[in-house]
Amino acid sequence: MRKLKITELKRLTQPEFKQAKKIPLIIVLDNVRSRHNIGAVFRTSDAFLVEAVYLCGITATPPHAEIHKTALGAEDSVGWKYFGRTLDAIEELKRQNYHIAAVEQAENSISLENLVLTNEKYAIIFGNEVKGIDQEVMNRCDFCIEIPQFGTKHSLNVSVAAGIVVWEIFKEGHQRAAALI
Repeated sequence: MRKLKITELKRLTQPEFKQAKKIPLIIVLDNVRSRHNIGAVFRTSDAFLVEAVYLCGITATPPHAEIHKTALGAEDSVGWKYFGRTLDAIEELKRQNYHIAAVEQAENSISLENLVLTNEKYAIIFGNEVKGIDQEVMNRCDFCIEIPQFGTKHSLNVSVAAGIVVWEIFKEGHQRAAALI
């Protein structure tokens, strides 16, 4: 097998990306402190045509060299918005009829492999690297998704968790669309 050259990948240009149909998904970062995690979430959002990233609380915003280091320019292609309080972001999303999901370890959470989505709009919230999602924010969520883990650690890096969940949502959306054809 031969590795493809960058010119063979047929990637969208930034203007084409901005015009492309996005999956009805917004990622909300609730007080994420690592700019590298923020940049990685932007890059994942670009890869899977996520509608936007909402940056809340202490979460840094572009432009910033540390965000750019992992985003590699995705912070310029993916739409984003800043909110001083995550609760304000949730209220805006609810007004726009998004279903809000926390990605957290919580009572009555839905294990990711059992997640079934309809053709609705979703916002998924990822929390602080140490404290997770604030309980007040959890109280405003419609449901909670939990990524099953089987090792000795009880958590995943924020950007890794985002990649796993976004891929599952993207994949499920494509399977539903293919079933309708």
